Amino acid sequence: MNLAWHELSSRELLKTPVFTVTERHSRGPSGIEGDYIVNEARDWAIVIAEHKEQFLMVKQWRHGEKALSIEFPGGVIETGEDCEKAARRELEEETGCRANSFIHLGTMNPNPALFANHVHVYYATDLVFTDEQHLDADEFLNCIKMNKADVYDLLGKKEFPHALMASALALYLIKIAK
Repeated sequence: MNLAWHELSSRELLKTPVFTVTERHSRGPSGIEGDYIVNEARDWAIVIAEHKEQFLMVKQWRHGEKALSIEFPGGVIETGEDCEKAARRELEEETGCRANSFIHLGTMNPNPALFANHVHVYYATDLVFTDEQHLDADEFLNCIKMNKADVYDLLGKKEFPHALMASALALYLIKIAK
């Protein structure tokens, strides 16, 4: 059975520095038409950096959650920037650490019903510590090392509210830790 919808038109409803909200008018396989709201944003990168049975994590304030969140390092991929290059840049900016070994674990859509962007997950090892962060002007975070077992235990609890971190960790468990 044909399940594909076809976009007939699109219009911008709201543009912010972080994302653009669009309304897409589409036709379904049966001919029915409807308007659907989609958030469009640049892709993101997440880096699972491992060193001696520990993960490098960052702790930072998240406005949507109104709370601190412990996450893997990562951030926005700049327009025209290669995904791996962006992931390496984010790792170094947030943790002051470079990786000699870098593996792409996968690419996912954060929520295909509402978002048009993707998150690219990388695994980094053979780390070189410079201890010098290069944070953006509005970026305040602490880099911390956590035992892997503690990260597994805390996943889904108050300190770890970010669902994309769980998705990234699932890729790590399937492809690296197996």
